[in-house]
Amino acid sequence: MKASRIAAAGAVAGATVLVLSAPAFAHVSVQPEGEAAQGGYATVDFKVPNERDNASTTKLEVTMPTDHPLASVMPQPVEGWKAVVTKSKLDEPLESHGEQLTEAVTKVTWTATGDGIEPGFFQKFPLSIGALPEDADELVFKAIQTYSNKEVVRWIEVQQEGQEEPDNPAPVLELTAADSDAHGSSGAASDDSTAAAGTTEAASGSGSGSGSGSGSTDTTARVLGVVGIVVGAAGVAYGVLAGRRRSTTA
Repeated sequence: MKASRIAAAGAVAGATVLVLSAPAFAHVSVQPEGEAAQGGYATVDFKVPNERDNASTTKLEVTMPTDHPLASVMPQPVEGWKAVVTKSKLDEPLESHGEQLTEAVTKVTWTATGDGIEPGFFQKFPLSIGALPEDADELVFKAIQTYSNKEVVRWIEVQQEGQEEPDNPAPVLELTAADSDAHGSSGAASDDSTAAAGTTEAASGSGSGSGSGSGSTDTTARVLGVVGIVVGAAGVAYGVLAGRRRSTTA
């Protein structure tokens, strides 16, 4: 009885945790592939889960940050979806990394050309963005999710410090500290690794070939040696028999 009660209590507790944590995983979110460093470029994924049991997600609109305009925004093709990039003129030109920006990407819209995101599934929408701001720790995007039954969910509420997460939070991209040597070091390390791998492979191939030739030579020598011994023994035996025959005849 005690074991049954403990199991039941555990099941209820687990179900409660799942219910309470479900909203945190259900909204539209954005995560970088690797790092999103200040002042650099990054590939980010907008993850869109389908929250409905009787409708599919057929459209996603993501609005870019207006306080930190992005000069370069390129969507990666997603099978079954059409992406449209919208640019707009800025009210006032902004300087970004030594360049004057008069326009920037303000929105990217994905529209399903097929069934969209069906119930029980999610979809990732990758974007290459940059250059990321050098004076911000995060970027806030706003997303609008449209379902096949015409329902629209607006993920646009900004998290306020010290308050609980809103019902429809906007996707937030956390930025890491800038690393001026990141690209150079990574490239150099990659080149060194490639060179080392090539050297190791060449050395391995050379050793393998040398070993193969040596093994073949040793095998041949051993075979010839055995054959020589056999032939020699046969000759000795023949000589002994011949001697015995001659002694008997005499």
